Amino acid sequence: MALLAACSKAPEPAASASADASAPVAGGTLVYLEQQAHTNLYPPAGGFYPNGGILNQITDKLTYQDPKTLKVEPWIAESWTVNADATEYTFKLREGVSFSDGTPLDATAVAKNYDTFGRGNKELKLPVSEVINNYDRSEVVDARTVRFYFKKPSPGFLQGTSVIGSGLVSLATLARPFDELGDATKIIGSGPFVVASETVGKELLLTARKDYQWGPATLPHQGRALLDEIKLIVTPEDSVRIGALVAGQAGFIRQVQAYDEKRVKDQGFAIYAPSTRGVNNSINFRPDNPLVADVRVRQALLHATNTKEIVETLFSSNYPQATSVLASTAAGYVNLSAKLAYDETKAKQLLDDAGWTVGANGTRTKDGQELVLRAYEALPQPQNKETLQLVAQQWAKVGVKLVVLTGDAGSKTVDNLDPAKTAVFPTMVGRADPDVIKSQYYPTNRNVLLQKGGVSDKVKSFEDGKLNGLLEGIAAEIDTPKRLALVGEVQNYVIDQAYVIPIFEEPQAFAGAPWVKGVSYEAVGRPSFYATWLAKH
Repeated sequence: MALLAACSKAPEPAASASADASAPVAGGTLVYLEQQAHTNLYPPAGGFYPNGGILNQITDKLTYQDPKTLKVEPWIAESWTVNADATEYTFKLREGVSFSDGTPLDATAVAKNYDTFGRGNKELKLPVSEVINNYDRSEVVDARTVRFYFKKPSPGFLQGTSVIGSGLVSLATLARPFDELGDATKIIGSGPFVVASETVGKELLLTARKDYQWGPATLPHQGRALLDEIKLIVTPEDSVRIGALVAGQAGFIRQVQAYDEKRVKDQGFAIYAPSTRGVNNSINFRPDNPLVADVRVRQALLHATNTKEIVETLFSSNYPQATSVLASTAAGYVNLSAKLAYDETKAKQLLDDAGWTVGANGTRTKDGQELVLRAYEALPQPQNKETLQLVAQQWAKVGVKLVVLTGDAGSKTVDNLDPAKTAVFPTMVGRADPDVIKSQYYPTNRNVLLQKGGVSDKVKSFEDGKLNGLLEGIAAEIDTPKRLALVGEVQNYVIDQAYVIPIFEEPQAFAGAPWVKGVSYEAVGRPSFYATWLAKH
């Protein structure tokens, strides 16, 4: 396969640059290879990493979360105040900020963004953002001041203004229906890069915005981006991405599989694996499916899963074995290793107790039905097919059959909303705030357990009022110790109910050429090329 016509071009040193070889220089084109095409660039859809990787270059946020300290700092908002019960937030905006179409990024634009993110737009099919809870309305106080009101306390909102899903876009973008926002050229942001052209599903060209002057004030680099261009090329094959990197045809690539890490490093290229700091890569059960409705069956499968074997067989030290539902780097994390212990004998006993007996072919049966579960591989997750296949081998030892499906995107999406068809669902979500756990399990958010009240109309009866009450508490508790205690309670509860089997803490794995300098990552691992520059090579 002929991947590229040209490699990432290192520029001649700019006239104003220091003669020191380590000093950043301006200019050049970075070729960045992405494993998957983006799907939709409505900012709240930025949780899908290919979407977020683009949005992080073309949009700004009200605030900036330092990826090391996780402190929320000024960005488009130069200051803010929060009332005592976190039901009113007032932001003072920087002066002179504009979208790339020339329209002002003022209080009116910010208010419209958050009214859309916080309440959705049914007519345009724009969904509510999962990072905004209890939203009521906005108020434009003056051209540079905007206030937000909440129906109940919303302690996670400030951090929520810093995430990919809260990237600010123009009024023209917000006036478009959801199904038009897969076209990257329709996304008008205020970020350091703009979308110059797109070949749908294949390639995206981003160019530096020459008048950009409003990056986060705490960053060492200020002004316009150093790169002239980013050429993003969708390259699904792992071997092709790595081959292009090693050959000098690309400067940076996303999704380096663990088994390729040594090869990349041996060639003198760097591996970057920033944490996603959220809900771990996990297997989730759908209790509305009768086969996994009995907690003893779910507990049996939890104890039949040898996560240590999975991590040691398929992954590297960049993928720590999960010790809870949340990553160990997440706020409110509780170590639940003891509850997650691999115990094949205990698993068999639990299945016996639940009335499932081993049949002639080794698969357990009950009332004439075999214990056969189905799951689709999740393409965005590293080696998910191999992970599920190894889980299937482990479960087979206790008499449970797991069928791992591939399927096209359409059938997978439909079947994953039907608990009768998919009793098992692999997924994860990153966010550096306790609200992430609500995003994963709450019915009107991601609803990975498939409760009633969510987007699926196939759920017959399953709902867990206790779990939902705890999640609502996290979203509204303004006392930090109490809020983190609720996060711990949820972690314990979902493991006690065996709704979830955490496998590993998922990073975002990238590789870069040694001459690509200054790549940074936001708090959950998406790259920023704002300060990136290309050294001579």
